[in-house]
Amino acid sequence: MSDRAPAGFFEGVFDRTLTNLRSAWRDIALSARGVLARSPRPELSGEDMVRLREQMLSCLDARGGEVTARARAADLGRTYLLLDASGRERFLRLLASEFDVDHGEVERCCGELLRAEDPVARAAARRQLRDALEPPRIKLLRQFNALPEGVKFLVDRRAELMRLGRHDALLRGLEDDLRRLLANWFDIGFLELRRIGWESPAALLEKLMAYEAVHEIRSWGDLKNRLEADRRCFAFFHPRMPDEPLIFVEVALVAGMASNIGPLLDEAAPVGDPQGADTAIFYSISNCQRGLAGISFGDFLIKRVVDALAADLPRLKVFATLSPVPGFRAWLAREAAAAPGTLLLPSERTALEEIDPAIKTQDLPALLERPDWHTNPQLSAALREPLLRLCARYLTRERARSGRALDPVAHFHLSNGARVEQLNWLGDISEKGLEQSAGIMVNYLYRLADIEANHEAYRGEGRVVTSTAVRNLARGS
Repeated sequence: MSDRAPAGFFEGVFDRTLTNLRSAWRDIALSARGVLARSPRPELSGEDMVRLREQMLSCLDARGGEVTARARAADLGRTYLLLDASGRERFLRLLASEFDVDHGEVERCCGELLRAEDPVARAAARRQLRDALEPPRIKLLRQFNALPEGVKFLVDRRAELMRLGRHDALLRGLEDDLRRLLANWFDIGFLELRRIGWESPAALLEKLMAYEAVHEIRSWGDLKNRLEADRRCFAFFHPRMPDEPLIFVEVALVAGMASNIGPLLDEAAPVGDPQGADTAIFYSISNCQRGLAGISFGDFLIKRVVDALAADLPRLKVFATLSPVPGFRAWLAREAAAAPGTLLLPSERTALEEIDPAIKTQDLPALLERPDWHTNPQLSAALREPLLRLCARYLTRERARSGRALDPVAHFHLSNGARVEQLNWLGDISEKGLEQSAGIMVNYLYRLADIEANHEAYRGEGRVVTSTAVRNLARGS
């Protein structure tokens, strides 16, 4: 087997899953006499829509028992999987438009509740109103819970609806119904924390490679390095999706605070002794299921992993991240466009102009477009102070309209009770690291005794807790 993942490898992982799912659901549909429908045309045109409506209605029909209901749901899912992109949108639009709440029935139930004169009548009217407020499509979607990979199917459909519903109120309503349904099913109490190691099933390791969103896993050797004795990888799983990680974190067990991602990803670096480590560095956290966006369990993951590591390795005293600053370069560009010439202090601009007089007509974002800026010793040294100063300002002061920290990674860790501990110059000089963060990385520190207070300071007061060093950097802006 080649060490490097071949072109199309990740697409193949999910294509195999889809093929297996079609086959499994077809077999379930065949288990009940007369359930298997004729395969539709991929674009779902003409009489195919009429047959699809009948399929959906039959799924809501209680006749035939549990086996038949399961077979009908499987056949409906199989129909969806046979469609192309336009056919799938028509499928979802039919489900959204014709299986929504009956507004007339809701009004009638509201009237009954208003007219109810005694507690028994009011209780009955409330039950009727609750039933009327639940659209039939929710009942239909719930049936997929009984199918193999049915919950994963719904998670993926929500991801699709999030895209389609961006400018479509009808599909957005269906997406909202599905989000609520999934939020109930993915309550933190149902999730299982599992450690992933090199001995884990190959199919799971393939998904780990496919889902990694922070630092690309380039090969099987790279993956093996991340699962060595001085590393840990933990993920949350749901009992109805036992082979699908929901979110996972990669941890390096080291001595002292790591400030550069290069050594942590270096496959040639010697394997350390986990028993001698005093610091756990969370260097990559990846959400795996786009369809679960907005259903938060990442904060619970961090706390559970800290507890698991502390129990297993009592010498660990420091729990921190080595994180990117993915919105920093984009923010710099916006600031420069809004107020040209204001990012650099006069002394900083003078120092840069001494290196190259042409810099006099350039703003900071233009300098960062130079492909060699980080390898030019003089230019890199002159840019260090202004970039760290501005990054400290960006992380501690800049806010989105909602009031949360502008940087999404900062918001995640601050919400979870971390503090901004240290900015690391040229901590990630990969193409992605330079493009997003100007190479800067951040250590967010999780001090167990302070997590709750830090969380309340950020969530309640909007205050970002920082180390003295970071606070002093930010004061310079």
